[in-house]
Amino acid sequence: MTTQNKKRGLGRGLEAILQSPETDITSADISGNYVAGAIAQIEIDKIETNPFQPRTDFDETALNELSESIKNQGVIQPVTVRKMGYDKYQLISGERRLRASKMAGLKTIPVFIRVANDEQMLEMALIENIHRENLNAIEVAISYQRLLEECKLTQDKLSEKVGKDRSTVSNFLRLLKLPAEIQIAIRDGYITMGHARALVNIDDKARQLIILKRIIDEDLSVRQVEQLAKQKTTKKHKATLPESYKIQAETLSKALKMGVKVTRDNKGKGSLTISFKNDEEFERLLDFINKGN
Repeated sequence: MTTQNKKRGLGRGLEAILQSPETDITSADISGNYVAGAIAQIEIDKIETNPFQPRTDFDETALNELSESIKNQGVIQPVTVRKMGYDKYQLISGERRLRASKMAGLKTIPVFIRVANDEQMLEMALIENIHRENLNAIEVAISYQRLLEECKLTQDKLSEKVGKDRSTVSNFLRLLKLPAEIQIAIRDGYITMGHARALVNIDDKARQLIILKRIIDEDLSVRQVEQLAKQKTTKKHKATLPESYKIQAETLSKALKMGVKVTRDNKGKGSLTISFKNDEEFERLLDFINKGN
């Protein structure tokens, strides 16, 4: 399956031109045509955070995970910025992505550029953009998300504006919760919307990625993926070492002045390992065992 020419900037071909002396948008800012929704690559240092951002607490573990994903896959969903003047931008949405990109060591980040007071124009451009036939499911989902976040629409209002059932809109939005690898596979045409909807129903990310590989390698149908998604995974319960074993191992370790490790499975089968550092310790261990006899 070819993946050539799969990447497309949102909004190209629209008539909502943003060129004007007030916006100071130049060819260095926007890739492609100057249209609402076009994607630019901006230096991170030129983007300031929004002082009115209500969210101040970001989970460090989640940020680290996102940072690792960005190192491997890049930024899948561009952040949105407002142009504040020549070569100056202010973040509107996507602070987690911006922070994680900084942690990943990125110098630039893909962005949607907006100018002040362009909300109505952006809404019209995005809605027109959604109705293009050649958009992939991820591009549609990102457009829906932007309408919710930036144009302050509810899902019901969004459904009404784009002429889709609320459940259809929800299904697209759920795609953005999938791991980056799966979003890329959807974007690049390796899997269909049907495959993705089946994968969304799997809670375990590792299992999602395993099935993704099978879809690509084995050319699985949507029906086959749905069946895989319904299968319950059996988790092996790790054997718990009885407290008496732990005490005895600690006592023996102190007596020998050596490392002692005890393992045991749920059926009672296990092993006792004693570590020695040199020949002298080994001889002392043998002496200890012989005395016990």
